[in-house]
Parts: sequence; C-alpha cells; structure tokens
Amino acid sequence: MGAVLSGFTIIWLIIGVGWIIGRFGVLGPDARVTMSRVAFFVASPCLLFVTISESSLRQVLGPQFVIAALGALSTLVVFILIGRFLLLKGRAGSDLMIGGMSASLVNGANLGFPIAAYVLGDVALAAPIIMFQLAIYTPIYVTALDLLTRNQGTTTKVRPRPRISALRSIGQSAVNPMIIGASLGLLFSWQGLSFPTPVQEAIELLAGASIPLMLLAFGLSLVGSRPLDKAAGRRRDAFLAAGLKLILHPLLAWLLAGVIFGLEDHQVLVAVVMAALPTAQNVLVTAVRYQAGEVIARDTVLLTTILAIPTVVLAAVLLG
Repeated sequence: MGAVLSGFTIIWLIIGVGWIIGRFGVLGPDARVTMSRVAFFVASPCLLFVTISESSLRQVLGPQFVIAALGALSTLVVFILIGRFLLLKGRAGSDLMIGGMSASLVNGANLGFPIAAYVLGDVALAAPIIMFQLAIYTPIYVTALDLLTRNQGTTTKVRPRPRISALRSIGQSAVNPMIIGASLGLLFSWQGLSFPTPVQEAIELLAGASIPLMLLAFGLSLVGSRPLDKAAGRRRDAFLAAGLKLILHPLLAWLLAGVIFGLEDHQVLVAVVMAALPTAQNVLVTAVRYQAGEVIARDTVLLTTILAIPTVVLAAVLLG
C-alpha cells in the first residue's frame, strides 16, 4: 500500500510539473508534441531495448503476454456486444470500435513504464503488454477501422482518409520504433549479445530520459481539457468504456493470472495492475485519424487516468 501511494505520488508530482509548464507556456505551444516525439522515437525504444535485453524471453513472451492479449480482446468484445445490443444502439461500427479500444487499450507507454518502475519495482514488467499492443493489437484495430470507415467522408467536405490494407498496417507496425527497440532487445536477450561499453552506456542514458519525458508530456496534455460535455452526447459511451476498463479488464486479468495460469501472488498483482492502467492516448490519436469516436476516446482517457489511482491502490491492498 505504501509503495503504491509513494509510486503514484512520484508520478503525479512530475505530471504536475508538466501541467504547470503547459499552463504558463514556459516551453511554447509545441512542447508536448516535441517531448512526446523524443520519448516515442528515441528514449522509449532505448528503454524497451535495455529492459528486454536484460530480461529472459519467458518474462516478455510468457504468461503475462498471453494474459494481456486475452484480457484486452475480451474487454473489446464485451464493449461492442453491450453497446450494439443494449446501451448504445444506433452507434456507428467505428464508434463502437473506438469505444472498445478505449475500454481495452492501456497506456503502457506513458504510464506503464513509470508504474512498473515505481509501483511494481521493475520497469521490465510493462514490456509484455506493450509488445502485445504494438505487435498484435495495433494491426488488428487499424485494419478493423479501415474496413468500418471505408466510405467515410464521401458525404462531407472532409477529404476521405486514405485506405490502409492489412498488409500495409502490419508493415507500418514492423517499423514502429517501439517494435524495433523491443525486437532488438529480444534478439540480444536470446543470443546473449551486448554492445561495446560506450554504446551501451549511451543507450542507457537515453533510456533514463523516457519516463520523465512521458510524464511531463502527459501533464502538458491535461491543460485546457473539458471532459464529458453534455452537448456531445457521448457520456454513456465514455462511462461504459471507463467502467469496463477499470473493473472488467482488471477482473479478467485476475481470473486469467490467478485461476487459469495459477501464477504466484506478485505476478497476479502485476497482471491486474497492468490491466488497470488508464486508456492509452493512442486511442484518441487513432480516433482523430479515422474521424470517429473522438469524444468517446478523449473523455475515457481523462476519466480512466483520474480513476485508475484508486483502482490500482485497491488492487495493491487486496493482492499485495
């Protein structure tokens, strides 16, 4: 309990610094984008490489990877079924897909690494869920949204979005910097390889910048947020997605880790905490790209980011 609260205190203090920087415009209007891009293209791939290369293959591609996959995909399906047949009748398929992603795609990059480091004690514990989302989940949802929004934009002044084939989406994922860093880490772990000392130390220094940059960028993104606007008409979608994200997804992780896989207590806690992470900001980026479910994605990201704290604290109390 104390470790969880201490970990979140560290995280939110740095996020708070990011918010202050953004509120007073210290670094200019492009600071969030610049920090995010440096973290995404440079620091986070280095962090993935360092953590995975120093971990065993079983730790990255073992039960936690399978739990992440089954939990996320099951939550996605549950949202779509509830939305389609019960609460959200009449919604477009693309809106339901974005809602399902909001309920199941975790913020493994911005918050997964820091929480794994400060709450669970090992940054490598975030690697399995990030690997699943980048290598498997991303091609799935990009292909699905491409099919669901194929004719979108034909009746509006908005220029139609270019179509992306399944093969191309897989190819784009393959050159994702996070995938490259993780893949190199897997190769070095498997073969027992290592870089010369100066190169390794440079990579480790860059990796050390990842977590502060991500937290500062997230704090910057909170400036000016206006959640749950009644006029947008998507409150039910956001509440449903947030509820499934913070309740169903962790419960599925607990069931898979503790009952089906029979993992030891700490590994069960790891699975539950990783599943209880807030909705990934990638969902909003994807929603904007496909011109679908933007309000759902934005509101769910903010709701889950605030409410994930008591969820993780409760998980630590019950399972820690």
